Amino acid sequence: MSKTALIFGAGSGISASFARLLKRDGYRIALAARRTDKLAALAAETGAAVLAADSTKPDQVAAAFATLDRSFGHLDVVLYNASQRVRGPTAELDPAAVKEAIDVTAFGGFLVAQQAAKRMLPRGSGTIMFTGASASVKGYPQSATFAMGKFALRGLAQSMAREMHPQGVHIAHFVIDGGVRNAVRGRTEGDGDTADSLLDPDAIAETYMHALNQPRSAWSWEIEVRPWVERF
Repeated sequence: MSKTALIFGAGSGISASFARLLKRDGYRIALAARRTDKLAALAAETGAAVLAADSTKPDQVAAAFATLDRSFGHLDVVLYNASQRVRGPTAELDPAAVKEAIDVTAFGGFLVAQQAAKRMLPRGSGTIMFTGASASVKGYPQSATFAMGKFALRGLAQSMAREMHPQGVHIAHFVIDGGVRNAVRGRTEGDGDTADSLLDPDAIAETYMHALNQPRSAWSWEIEVRPWVERF
């Protein structure tokens, strides 16, 4: 039986690097996102199926999983990679924009993880992964919205790990503690950044694959990655 994987919130960074490694390891892959036009090149490169779905809409998430039930038959790996930021002073934030961002970052993670769990728990196997951030463990000025969403996603992952590890389903949350290189521009942060101060998405993906292949006698529920030049 072939191995299968779904990446929800797929894009050109970490999730694209992970998709390439999954393909190399023999996985059949599906990529899900609200906008699928951006996924054409990656889908062609990896042979992935592409699904249009909004992670904040329960019916669309359920429909995406139902489609994969028919085409894949089972899911071995699900990565939730979607997030949304709203920057600004807390006193000036638009409540509607804050709600939308938290829905994408956290509530969508719950919806996707719930559908994955429903399919993996009866089999007693599978891996559910979440892409976190520095904001998962520490809030920054003018970044309250992102912190709320990522803190919530981390809490979801921690609770699911306690609940589902004894049932054979591996939960893994990754704290990406730093800026990630952009595949197009070579950087994501300001002009003062050097290549070494940004995380390589291919290297992050290797960490994801390591967690995916961990023996269950030594599962990690959380792994933190950060640039090697960081000063502590």
